[in-house]
Amino acid sequence: MARNLVVKDLPELYETMGLPVEPLDASSGLTIHFLQQTFTEFPFKSVPFRPNYFSFLFIREAFGKYTIDDQSFDVQPGTVYFTNPGNYRVFEWYGINDTCLITFNEAYLKENVHEDVYRDFSFLLTETVEPRVLSGEQFAVVQQLYQQIHSEYRGNSPYKNRIIGSLMVALLLKIKEYFFQDYNPIYEGNRSSQIVKTFKRNLEQHFRDLVNGKVEMPLRVQDYADLQFLHVNYLSNVISSKTGKSVSAWIADKTVAEAKVMLQNPGLTVKGIAIRLGFLEAPHFSNYFKKHTSQSPAEYRRLHVG
Repeated sequence: MARNLVVKDLPELYETMGLPVEPLDASSGLTIHFLQQTFTEFPFKSVPFRPNYFSFLFIREAFGKYTIDDQSFDVQPGTVYFTNPGNYRVFEWYGINDTCLITFNEAYLKENVHEDVYRDFSFLLTETVEPRVLSGEQFAVVQQLYQQIHSEYRGNSPYKNRIIGSLMVALLLKIKEYFFQDYNPIYEGNRSSQIVKTFKRNLEQHFRDLVNGKVEMPLRVQDYADLQFLHVNYLSNVISSKTGKSVSAWIADKTVAEAKVMLQNPGLTVKGIAIRLGFLEAPHFSNYFKKHTSQSPAEYRRLHVG
């Protein structure tokens, strides 16, 4: 049961572990903070959890251990970790002097970086990436970027998210340069891992086609199984066991993420968005969106479109 604790954002995880959440505002879909301000007593071991968000961990000076699925890695100075939604993980800290953590969800990426973000940054769909120890010069480059992001995050610029989005593009490009020139995922040969990776790519491609009007109806769980020539129960079991989320939950999260992006476009009506996402009636879409976000599409648009 503990392996299936899915947390929607970092404040929820910290609340679960009794840690302070004051410096964190996850309302935009992004958080950034320095861990030495949160963790003051060592050693510290987290609860086992599965995040529903991406994260970058920039370890300038800290020591500990990080477990992702069945792989454990020692935390050491100069290390950068990238992890994405779904993986089971546990972290242990023995000491932290200077470490920065950035978390963000898919909706944030698509709203503030690029709506087709996976085209340029396909590594975001990768299941497990081995941490990389950067050279001093490389770490200094990413340090400058995450410090700028932190400064903007703490500021009040009316263009805050657009500025952070641009800085995130630069950071993602540097991660791509430093990590993925000779990219070789840990689990590349693992059958279950390949199924997860292919499912995520099929999900992303189908929603691209859906919002661009190339197809009219959303795929069902059975359809995603058929795309990989798998029995629907087998696909469901693999996705649930590897990511802690059902296929239906992945589809729902993707639907909501795409809806949030389109609601930021004042030129699209709620009815038009509903049709693009495959809903036969706008009220059905509105109820669906409210069920998953606690806001109606109109309320979301009013709060996020100036």
